[in-house]
Amino acid sequence: MISRTVVYCAYYLKNARRYNLVKRLFYDLLENPDSRAKKQFDVFMIFLVMFSVFVLVYRVEHEVGRLGEYLEHGVVTIFIIEYLLRGWLYSDSHRIIIEHYEKAQYLNIRFSLSRALRQAMDKKLHYVFSPLAIIDLLAILPSYRSLRILRIFLIFRLFKLFRYSNSIKVFADVLASKRFELITLMVFMGFLVFIASIGIYLFENKVAGGHVDNLYDALYWSIVTISTVGYGDIAPQTVGGRLVTISLILTGLGVLAFFTSIIVAAFSDKMLALRENRTTSELERFKSFIIICGYGRVGQEIARQLANDRQNFIVIDKDESNINLARQQGFLANLGDVNKNDSLVKAGIKRGATAVLCVTGDDVTNVYITLSSRQLNADIQIISRANQPENIDKFYQAGADNVIEPFATAGLLAAEYIGQPVAFEVIFGILQEQKDVRLETIRIRPDSMLDNAQVGGFDFTGIRLTLVGVISANPIHLKHRNKYPLKQQHFYFNPDPHFILRAGDILVVLGRQYSIEHFRDQIEQKRLLKRNKV
Repeated sequence: MISRTVVYCAYYLKNARRYNLVKRLFYDLLENPDSRAKKQFDVFMIFLVMFSVFVLVYRVEHEVGRLGEYLEHGVVTIFIIEYLLRGWLYSDSHRIIIEHYEKAQYLNIRFSLSRALRQAMDKKLHYVFSPLAIIDLLAILPSYRSLRILRIFLIFRLFKLFRYSNSIKVFADVLASKRFELITLMVFMGFLVFIASIGIYLFENKVAGGHVDNLYDALYWSIVTISTVGYGDIAPQTVGGRLVTISLILTGLGVLAFFTSIIVAAFSDKMLALRENRTTSELERFKSFIIICGYGRVGQEIARQLANDRQNFIVIDKDESNINLARQQGFLANLGDVNKNDSLVKAGIKRGATAVLCVTGDDVTNVYITLSSRQLNADIQIISRANQPENIDKFYQAGADNVIEPFATAGLLAAEYIGQPVAFEVIFGILQEQKDVRLETIRIRPDSMLDNAQVGGFDFTGIRLTLVGVISANPIHLKHRNKYPLKQQHFYFNPDPHFILRAGDILVVLGRQYSIEHFRDQIEQKRLLKRNKV
């Protein structure tokens, strides 16, 4: 009867929508690294820990009154609630019970409730005895008046900061990665301290004319000496004591050098993780950003232009020299193989990224990045660089929204615009980064003066503009030359004078900002005039 009731309750919790929503809410608050609520909670808890430590230190020599007591109880209550919630989130006991029950049903054996509960309890105990859970518990203990001796555990409130700071977590990981070396060093240092303590006690005890009263003093002297601090409150007087001191100092220098080399090596190994952690923290501040895959000549130029436009972006490249160059220029960059999904995930393709630019010098690599990006984020915009014309269809099949041929584009510009001073002036202005030179798009509205008008009917040169081309999905234009596919539409480069513009088409024009604004004003004025006549 009890087993049946417990199993029923387990299935009820599994299917209880409100229960699962509440648990998901607290998971996002306490554990989910991608949750904004967790970041805000971490900041709050860091403030709370520092505030509680300040209050507890302040009250050592000052009276805080009833308000201080209330604040202390409030802080401890929050710590207790957090501790219990983390224990609740650590494992799902009802799922363990269901798993045991369904296994018993499948094998047609007797269901053992005690075994299921024992495993569920083991899971909870695993959390209770985990290092961070022990720190959480010890951070609560100093608050109880009946346990004043436990005030020594006040320091564990500061250790709670390990939960809330990624940098501290990385430092802890650094130490953990060299656990074997550090344990070996500690064992060796323990033997040294033990031998030195015995030696100094034998040579420097009161009977021998020294200043060491007991073994505790000897242990204290050994630790102070091996650390090369040397307070001087216990100074050896005998020849034997001084020989022990010299030996311990020289050995201590070696121990400290070995310890330093271990830490330096660990940080060198973890430097990439530290940089990725910094990059991730920077990306989390951005609501949206762009991922640039490849930092060659094209990638560098794109990054420079995006930086000038104050766009947020991150660079990924497997060449360490390229990444170092990007960082020297002040850009966010991650060292990683763009062919691997992990590199794109770390760059934030699933959180915040709005576009991926595949601009490496290899078409195969760009196609693979396109495939991976589309698989990881179906809604992201993908712009790919194609070096060979025969690969363009492959990019669109892989999921690219737009494909750019930089070499073909440069050749077309040189061939089409040579000898045209306005175009040359505009292109030169863009290359020289003149701020008033723009490449703009103008969409043709149904009631615009451009609708059903020929390109040759407008004197673009007279208003100091250059028509680069027309983007259109209208099939009536397919008969024209110089068309390039853009997924479900085409780009008509330098259309001939008889090209008839249609509503929905997009003009791509080059010119100075005031020329473009003047052209827009003309279009709008004639549109309003036409509407008033009607």
